[in-house]
Amino acid sequence: MTSFAPDSIVLNRKLPLWYQVSQSLRASILGRRPQDPLRLPTEEQLAGHYGVSVLTMRQALKELEDEGLITRHRRRGTFIEPHVRRGAPVRLLGSVDAIVAQQSGMVTELLDHGKAAVPPELAEHFPDLGEVATYHRLRSDEKTGEPTNHARNWVRPELAARVDPADLEQWPMTKVLRDVVGADIGRITDTVSARLANPETARLLDVPLLSPILHYTGVTYDTDGRVLDVAEIHYRGDRFSFTVTLDA
Repeated sequence: MTSFAPDSIVLNRKLPLWYQVSQSLRASILGRRPQDPLRLPTEEQLAGHYGVSVLTMRQALKELEDEGLITRHRRRGTFIEPHVRRGAPVRLLGSVDAIVAQQSGMVTELLDHGKAAVPPELAEHFPDLGEVATYHRLRSDEKTGEPTNHARNWVRPELAARVDPADLEQWPMTKVLRDVVGADIGRITDTVSARLANPETARLLDVPLLSPILHYTGVTYDTDGRVLDVAEIHYRGDRFSFTVTLDA
């Protein structure tokens, strides 16, 4: 049986290795294609793939098992759960792969894309631009079809010229920019706040007007500090929670 092939990452030694590995593997699992194999490589093979110890790999796999993304069977191996319910709480420790994992795992519909003037509230992020590329997507639960969040991205035009819109129905923008476009991502700043659903969000997420939602803003910078992308995501408040862990 052919094993599922996870993506590769460059590990950040300032963050727990098991966490980075678990988030990278989580993103790979949630972003897998239906025809991809369900069986994972062995612990030893995965440890070699990520360049970590078997003990670290085992801790990362336990995190995914506790979340219900994988099941482990003695002698048979480790398997991806094909019908796992997605939209589980996300723990953010600051890695790009955590952001990719946060955004992965939903059925995604690209509602529209094109060019637009830089919105006044984003002018500080794009001081050298008058126009940006825009993308608007709706994500739904794969099993139930229930809408869970809708996202808008504002991207630098020179990067957007290399973005295939079809890729955004399979992968998060962060992954497309990093792994397809080749953008040199240095950091991402996250802001999460509670808001009330406006008419558009209420309609898209099928929730009552003025019901609680989680509003996420992510600003992606390159290694020179230039903003590459601004994302705004509106999550159904009854389907998502965010936990931030700070290590001393």
